Amino acid sequence: MKENILGETFKDKRILITGGTGSIGTGLVRRLLEFNPTVIRIFSNDENAQFCLEQELKEHSDLRFLVGDVRDRERLKRATENIEIVFHAAALKHVPSCEYNPFEAIKTNVIGTQNLLEVAIDKNVEKVITISTDKAVSPVNVMGATKLLAERLTIAANYYKGFKRTVFSCVRFGNVLGSRGSVVQLFEKQIRNRGPVTLTDPDMVRFVMSMERAIELVLKAAEMAKGEEIFIFKMPALHIRTLANVMIQKLAPKYGYEPKDIEVKIIGKRKGERLYEELMTEDEAMNAYETEDMLVVLPETPIIPAQREGLKKIAFKGYTSKGTIELTKKEIEDLLESIIK
Repeated sequence: MKENILGETFKDKRILITGGTGSIGTGLVRRLLEFNPTVIRIFSNDENAQFCLEQELKEHSDLRFLVGDVRDRERLKRATENIEIVFHAAALKHVPSCEYNPFEAIKTNVIGTQNLLEVAIDKNVEKVITISTDKAVSPVNVMGATKLLAERLTIAANYYKGFKRTVFSCVRFGNVLGSRGSVVQLFEKQIRNRGPVTLTDPDMVRFVMSMERAIELVLKAAEMAKGEEIFIFKMPALHIRTLANVMIQKLAPKYGYEPKDIEVKIIGKRKGERLYEELMTEDEAMNAYETEDMLVVLPETPIIPAQREGLKKIAFKGYTSKGTIELTKKEIEDLLESIIK
């Protein structure tokens, strides 16, 4: 999408980002600042992360930092006052943590999302974009199940909002390499400590993309959103074992080791993990369209029929990391260049 179109979408806008100090949240903040919004409110429950981000971006007078939690509806009401666009990135996202603390995941990912949707309707927000994950597709773990509910709640808000102008849409994508808590950070730390590099399963295949690409597509989806859509980013995949091998070859010499000195240890799948990931089900594929960068899932009867205009109906069923074109070692190396300095 041309830069000037995104600029027109976000220039002089009042924007709220929940989970604004997380990896996606901070990426959105930095990118949106380039479009000169009136204000960006950064809403999160991480006081220290807010302090660090405020120090980093202290030259920007159009940022507001609000400590709060999406579980607290009253605090959300204050945060959403006079806001036009909301990016909802607040979530509990780590699979094992959600498995062992399931109701905490429900309180943040489900109840917190519903709180935001209702406040957005009451405050007559223009757009709400909920950030979702491939784990919401045919979920096998608590995190995925709660994110599926967050998607369903977001789309359903289009039907009961009454005469309010707010449109609600979702974006769904896989793993963002280099995001906080990602496997890249884990592998780098393990290699720095001379191993072992731990693999849960050598046959595990994951969808991946760079942070820059993820942020660009989130903004593009926000510009396109008219309500009800689930925007699914087209993503390549990789074997986790290939990623580990590439990182060992790249980083072992940096830390004074020979690549052969770094052991790779298989530790078995963690609770809630699966070998392959899905970005779209076969049922969704029946109502899916595509652009160059994204798939767009619409209901059978969209609220706005014109949403299908300019979109091409897809000719395949489902979208899984099994059988998807995988990145080569050279492509993984290039992707890591922007992450590991």
